[in-house]
This record gives sequence, C-alpha cells and structure tokens, in this order.
Amino acid sequence: MSDEHRLEEKLLSQEAERRISENFDEVEQIQIDVQTDLLKIVQGQADGVSVAGEGLVIQKDIRVQEIKLQTDGIAINPLSAIFGEIKLDQPVNTVAKITLTQADMNRALSSEFIRKQMQNIDLDVDGEIVSFEPQKIQVFLPGAGKIEFRGKMLLKEKGNTRLLAFSAIARPRTHSQPVMLESFNCTEGEGVSIEFITALMHKAKELISIPYFKWNDIVFSIKDLKVEIGNLILMVEAQVKQIPSSDVLPL
Repeated sequence: MSDEHRLEEKLLSQEAERRISENFDEVEQIQIDVQTDLLKIVQGQADGVSVAGEGLVIQKDIRVQEIKLQTDGIAINPLSAIFGEIKLDQPVNTVAKITLTQADMNRALSSEFIRKQMQNIDLDVDGEIVSFEPQKIQVFLPGAGKIEFRGKMLLKEKGNTRLLAFSAIARPRTHSQPVMLESFNCTEGEGVSIEFITALMHKAKELISIPYFKWNDIVFSIKDLKVEIGNLILMVEAQVKQIPSSDVLPL
C-alpha cells in the first residue's frame, strides 16, 4: 500500500475515532481502522472497518471492558466519509468479540435501562399466570464455566405479592451442551414450587433460543459465550444497517 493511501486511511480513521468517541460517556481507548483509499471513498466503497475499544461507557451505567470488531466490505456515503462520518448505503456484516467484567455486569443490572426491561415478567405455571419482578440482582463469575446469581424478586400470584431472596448457579450454553441450572436456593421467603422453577427454566430457554436480537438498526446474534474468572466473553455476529449516533443510544 502506498504512503498516500495509508495517509488517507489514517486521516479518515482518526476523524471516525473522534466522532464515534463523542457518542460515549467515557472512552479509555478506541482505535478505528478504515481500510480504504481516496478512489474507493469517491466510489462509496471501503474494504472494511476494524474497531478496538476499551472501557466504553454508554448512558453512564452500560460499560464494556473490551470490544474487537471487524466488518466485511462496506458501501458508504462518499461525501460523509470524506468528513470522517461513516454512513452506510447498504447493511454490513460484522463479527465482534465483547468482554464484560463482573463489575460491568452488576453496574448494568443496577441501571435504569436494564431495570425497565425486567419489570413484571409473566410465567405460565400450570395454567396460572405468575408474575415476578427482579429487585436487586448481582452476578458473580467464579470461573469453571459458571455464572452465579444472587438477588431478590417480588412474586405476584393469586392476588398476593411476596418477597423472595435466592441464589442460583448456571452454566451457559456451549457447542456441546445446553444451558444447565446447577442449583437454585431460596435464602429468604417461603420458597417456590417445582412447577415455578420448571416454568422459569422454560422461559429462560425460550429467551436463549431466540435466533437474533434487534436494537435500533442492528440485528445481532450471540454465537459463543465463554465464562472466565471475573469476565464474560461474547462472540457476536451482527448486521448493521446504520451506525448508531448519540441520539439513538438507550436511555
């Protein structure tokens, strides 16, 4: 690659880094490499974009320890690209490796955004609808492929509401085995029925079996998940229709 092409990539990448950094509340480090040259920019093309970031925070409480992302070839708006803003003319496929720490996960679970998603979850327990609302939930990553949950929930059944504290250990799905519930213990309250646990596991399986998730202009699926001591590592495939800007990030 000529020095001129490398300079074009460097200038465009630096401007893209500046613009995308503005969409985060905090950025410890971000590096963007737009693989293109001036001729391809004018033609609205780029060979790909790679992103490596650390300590990225959205809306104060959603934090990612590390992300590594690579796209395939992309079609971009040439006028916007010249000024360092990547606007996609066609959807682009990406592969990302995302690392969350135990602290990141607990910080997110206490955020207003996550709490709104976890209100009044309904379960069909032998034909009767039982609702539960998670209260304070904490996650622990002890290693050995395990995730431990501790917390409290409000159970609403037969017109009554009661508080239940629990601890549970689960093993995430891998290529060779499904999600496994290793233990579930009630640490406060009257306990729950076997039928409730069965319905809860059925709900979890239903959510985990969803082939893809959608957020704004991004459709993504989790292809692999690895638990290490203190870290959760996700391998994600996504189709991005447009790169989110600060005005469409979750509140």
